[in-house]
Amino acid sequence: MGGYIPKKKRVKLKRELGIFQVTVAGVGIILGAGIYALIGVAAGSSGNATWLAFLISAIIALFTGLSYAELSSMFSGDAGEYDYIKNAINKKFAFLIGLSMILSGFISAAAVALGFAGYFTQFINMPLIVAAIILVIAMTLINFIGIKETSWFNTISTIIEFTGLVIIIILGIKYFGKIDYFEMPKGLSGVFSSAALVFFAYMGFESIVKLGEETKNPQKVVPRALIYSVIITSIIYVLVAVSAVSVIGWEALHQSKAPLASVAAAVLGSYAFLLLGVIALFSTSNTVLITLVATSRLMYGMAKEKSLPKVLSLVHKRTRTPWVSIFVLTLLTIIFVFIGDIEIVGNLTNLFLFLTFASVNLSLIVLRYKCKDTHRGFTCPVNIGKFSLIAFLGMISSLIMIGFVIWNLMGGA
Repeated sequence: MGGYIPKKKRVKLKRELGIFQVTVAGVGIILGAGIYALIGVAAGSSGNATWLAFLISAIIALFTGLSYAELSSMFSGDAGEYDYIKNAINKKFAFLIGLSMILSGFISAAAVALGFAGYFTQFINMPLIVAAIILVIAMTLINFIGIKETSWFNTISTIIEFTGLVIIIILGIKYFGKIDYFEMPKGLSGVFSSAALVFFAYMGFESIVKLGEETKNPQKVVPRALIYSVIITSIIYVLVAVSAVSVIGWEALHQSKAPLASVAAAVLGSYAFLLLGVIALFSTSNTVLITLVATSRLMYGMAKEKSLPKVLSLVHKRTRTPWVSIFVLTLLTIIFVFIGDIEIVGNLTNLFLFLTFASVNLSLIVLRYKCKDTHRGFTCPVNIGKFSLIAFLGMISSLIMIGFVIWNLMGGA
């Protein structure tokens, strides 16, 4: 396989992706396991107002997404958050945040792989952990073969999982307006607790910036793709949540182990379980793939910055992918496959994400003054002078969500 490549001949990642592919990548990872697995758990706290929990999370994601958009237009490398925080604050803090992103990456990939295995073992009888490991290895091979192949798999899977969510929306249309959409069994605090949990379903919008070195004209394409993906998925999630509670109510949604399959079955019958089950397989496998891609690129980027061992920055001569980072990440993911509770893992992942997002928003505020002359392909809107109100709101909302995540982990929700 690949070996050390002298600095002057170091192989670079191949630029293959345009606005369509990068937007699809963002939509693909966001429209993943979260909506299929967490909507039922969230309904227990937010009731018929589960749609509001998704909307709150969407607003927070959009605040932070706009900050990412400006920062990614300033720094186009794969190190992402590490680059932003290092330039705004310092290298040590950036290193800690980079590690937290890597940690959240392989823990969430392991959890979603187990989600895939839960569906897969309904069709083929085998141990849950074996099915999850097989998926991780399969997605690793696609990741290693190349970013173009990854993009194709992502595109196909995104179309399939998007179709599944559209089916849920269409099935629920005739039920719209038949319930109280502000029924909250645990009040507004329950809605915010659910919002802190379902943010896991938006995980991935920030990963688009890590595809900078493989994107054509990244300073313009990456910011636009990031914003498009957040808006598209936000609309879909809210409509799916409204449809789900309209068809079977929040109690039944909460009690189901396959919530969206239950919604479809309530209208179409038992065969809908098979249909939604297959769609869920594509959804969860796609989430694992794109999470592995984004996290391996973060490891690669940090290694190039000399914050991780240099060997992790090696790029394979033939596939032009960071092969050492990819396979180290695979081993870590397989180890954490033994973590199986998606609610706990979802909250743990969100804890790392909100900490990172608060730091990223703070970085934009600082860099507005520290690097005021640096060219920006995109500027975050709504400012007072150089001060970004959007970044400030993103930072404050992320800190508030950290409190609700901790509350969830302590069993408060």
